[in-house]
Amino acid sequence: MIGRTLGTYFARRFLEALVIVFLGSAMLIAVVDFVEMLRRTGDTPNATVGLLAQITLSRVPAMAEQMMPFAILFAAIGSYLNLSRRLELVVTRAAGVSVWQFIFPAVACSLAVGLFATTVYNPVSSALKEHANVLEAEIFGSRSVFFQGGENGDVWLRQSSESGPAIINAKAAADSGRRLTGVIVLTLNNAGQLVERIEAATARLEDHAWVLETVRIFSAANQPRSFESYRLATTLTSDQVRDSLSKADSVSFWDLPDAIVAAREAGLSPARFQLQYQSLIARPLLFLAMVMIAAAVSLRFFRVGGVAPMILGGVVAGFLLYVGSELAEDLASAGMIGVVPAAWGPAAATVLLGFMVLLQQEDG
Repeated sequence: MIGRTLGTYFARRFLEALVIVFLGSAMLIAVVDFVEMLRRTGDTPNATVGLLAQITLSRVPAMAEQMMPFAILFAAIGSYLNLSRRLELVVTRAAGVSVWQFIFPAVACSLAVGLFATTVYNPVSSALKEHANVLEAEIFGSRSVFFQGGENGDVWLRQSSESGPAIINAKAAADSGRRLTGVIVLTLNNAGQLVERIEAATARLEDHAWVLETVRIFSAANQPRSFESYRLATTLTSDQVRDSLSKADSVSFWDLPDAIVAAREAGLSPARFQLQYQSLIARPLLFLAMVMIAAAVSLRFFRVGGVAPMILGGVVAGFLLYVGSELAEDLASAGMIGVVPAAWGPAAATVLLGFMVLLQQEDG
């Protein structure tokens, strides 16, 4: 194994490069987002500069989290490039230290950073993003916290109650899913047959019931009926509705298991939450894959020269890994492949490919 002093030195150089790349990217994201917030709220009187700055700072961690893998990639390439320019890697290799030894510090650091990003950073960024949504609601009203989904922007829920199951469709949902607009409810009997179609302008979730306003009820057995207000029994809680309608990437890592259960109980597919959960667990492996890419392309600089081809090769390989991961997630969302292969497969394949490239370059 590499010596403790040399290993600590390489690890420190990698972490320093990672901090510089990550903070620089986060600052750029913050500036762009703040300028965009200023543009959007130019005619909003209660949007102060301080409040907008607070919203931006609360949103940046979640947005910066998405570019963490590329920060790992560029930090690894940058640290190896700087070590090579100072001839430190050249001397290290001349002293008999193999590539497996001098990439070990970056590998260990990437795994540790990935574990930290999943278990600590992700919950914090999710909480800050939720705080930003609350602040936006103070500026824009409930429109800022509307959930929309489906092909036409609709939201869907399936519920059960003492009177039987029901399917709820709404044009939009606000207040973390507790208020619905443009509501259509299809009530079913225990055999799954349609009983009534209920149309309402709005719906509000209270204890064990949806309170519908401006209601029309249609059924085969009766003439259409109209009500100013109508209560529809439900077993759904506000947390279940929120978790069912929330985007998967806005749910904390530690809350994802409960979100998966809530989606099932609401009659929705939990695939998006399962995929997000597995992707977060696989994040250390993804970071390791980025280090392997950086090491594989950096070795070419030592032997044949050329900084530009090295950087371009690393960027292209990282981009291909990103595209492959997104494609695998889309296939998993469509039910064409399993959630676990989609979350783990691209990163695992990249690690193996990087290992093969390094093995061929180091040992022929």
